[in-house]
Amino acid sequence: MQLRYFLLWLLLFNFLTTIGQASSEGNPIWKARAEKVAAKQYRLVFTTTLDAGWALYTPQQLVFDVPAAELQFSDSSILLLEPLRHQGPANRVNSEVLSQEVEWQQGEISWSTLIEIKGTIPAALQGKLLFTYGRDDEIYPATPTDFIVALEGGQQQENIKRTRIQLTAPIVSCGDQGASQKSLWSIFLLGVLGGLIALLTPCVFPMVPVTVTFFTKKSTTRQEGITNALLYGTFILLIYVLLTVPFHVAGNAISPEIFNNISTNVWLNLLFFVVFVVFALSFFGLFEIGLPAGLANRVDSRAGLGNLGGIFFMASTLVIVSFSCTGPILGTLLVGVAEQGAWPLTVGAAGFGLALGLPFGLFALFPNWLQSLPRSGGWMTDVKIVLGFVELGLAVKFLSNADLVEQWGFLKREIFIGSWIIIGACITLYLAGILRIGQQRVGGKRGIIRYFFLLFFLLFTLYLTPGVTKTKYAELNLISGFPPPLIYSIYEREGKVHSVFNPLHNDYAQALTLAAAADKPVLIDFTGWACVNCRRMEEKVWTDARVDSLLRNAFIVVSLYVDERVKLPLAEQQIITLPDGSRKQIETIGDKWASFQIQNFGATSQPQYAIITPDEQLLNLPKFYTPDPTAFLDWLKCGLAAYATQKVK
Repeated sequence: MQLRYFLLWLLLFNFLTTIGQASSEGNPIWKARAEKVAAKQYRLVFTTTLDAGWALYTPQQLVFDVPAAELQFSDSSILLLEPLRHQGPANRVNSEVLSQEVEWQQGEISWSTLIEIKGTIPAALQGKLLFTYGRDDEIYPATPTDFIVALEGGQQQENIKRTRIQLTAPIVSCGDQGASQKSLWSIFLLGVLGGLIALLTPCVFPMVPVTVTFFTKKSTTRQEGITNALLYGTFILLIYVLLTVPFHVAGNAISPEIFNNISTNVWLNLLFFVVFVVFALSFFGLFEIGLPAGLANRVDSRAGLGNLGGIFFMASTLVIVSFSCTGPILGTLLVGVAEQGAWPLTVGAAGFGLALGLPFGLFALFPNWLQSLPRSGGWMTDVKIVLGFVELGLAVKFLSNADLVEQWGFLKREIFIGSWIIIGACITLYLAGILRIGQQRVGGKRGIIRYFFLLFFLLFTLYLTPGVTKTKYAELNLISGFPPPLIYSIYEREGKVHSVFNPLHNDYAQALTLAAAADKPVLIDFTGWACVNCRRMEEKVWTDARVDSLLRNAFIVVSLYVDERVKLPLAEQQIITLPDGSRKQIETIGDKWASFQIQNFGATSQPQYAIITPDEQLLNLPKFYTPDPTAFLDWLKCGLAAYATQKVK
């Protein structure tokens, strides 16, 4: 408990410290330049002018046991030939705060260092300068500033924005105007389903009759009781919707790729893996996840304020005290749709809140229905235990995402499926009354619903079993996209993969060259290692005989992975300006193709397909996720017809 409060305090402290530093009037504004001194050597010079009363700690000394100044580069081919040094006079004084002698400068300041670059020289060099500054008893150590300097004789980087690709002027207009994602209606229904599942958990279900009875008996009239219960349910819905407001603020303030990066960022996927394992252990009863008890007590104390305010705080109390059951379910839902943006998050949360809040209003309107509710008992524990195993399955998926992006190779397709088989077998044994959780035997009385879910998980586990083999039945089309692709296997698979050829991998320039030589259009496949819908397209649509034939014979296909973590050579790294005016550093292959997609095709979601001529003229509108092979085939044919028309012209 104390650790949780400490972590919350630490996050708040770091946030406030960062804000305080960013807004400090004495924060130096640096200018940087590079002077060529040899074939591959440059002297970097940093200058600034401090505000009156402020001082800058000189390099090559320790402040709080860390260097007072430091240069950081993202590429190991940049060598620091000499330490960062200061020019001009400096004052040495005894610092009471640091209990040591320190050296600082004031006024106009100049620092320099000498670097050497291995390999091709880039046109510009980007890095980070960390420094320490302060005034009187104020000290701001390890304050970062980014810098970019032009390098004389450097190689100009390739322009990511292609002038010939005009998204608004394709030769023909067949294709998609926007990303084909889950509809808001389907996300809302998923939210409702998640809310209904949460309603059946021990944290929420017993509260329904108690709360409805409280409103109906405390109110002076039946109409007042119904109104209060409806308000109670409405406030539950409102609270869950309000939880998503920060995502709207964040989406407007940061990169348009942020939501898509949720599904491909390695550290986020590892974090989700840990969180979902914790959720599962909580469902198994090892501990309870809850918001701070003091928060619940303070909110609950306001529930008796009367009328509207009291009802709102009663709803807030339910949301807080039921968090150990509802949090994992809502978290699973929101993570599943987070890559689509803020509005899907809000719609999903609204569906979840509606399913939780609506029963309170309905049972107030029809109090006789309370008699038909099943009594609380062991069946609610069964719900939690099964959900715990499902959370473990989802945790494996997030770990697989990280493994695929980094290509670690420890969670190959068969190992992934094997872990799901073990989880499915555990659920089956649990529902059959064989598996014990803790000291209790969990079989209990078996009703038709229990037998239904037992049969469902048994059949699902049996269906997964061929997936760990090398046979033709290993494809598992019903869950295509969730396991790693067949090419990511412990087996050496001969012949074609997914029954389709392997496209060019991240080699866009080679695709254009081959297309010009073969007189074929280029099919660009924007994809990702952690992209579920990309795998579904490859395993369900690309394997269609008609689609397969066109991909093999009529196109030069290149797959561009937006989550490829391999670093670009230093000469190909650059800083670009995005359409919204923000700047982005291109360091990895994934950075390059994600920006290429945004700049030229106006999208951040995958898969996205585009057909262009060898000289980069857009033939038709791009295509997004299309699970219907016939629809995708029609789009391919439309692009080929446009290419034939363009050739005649």
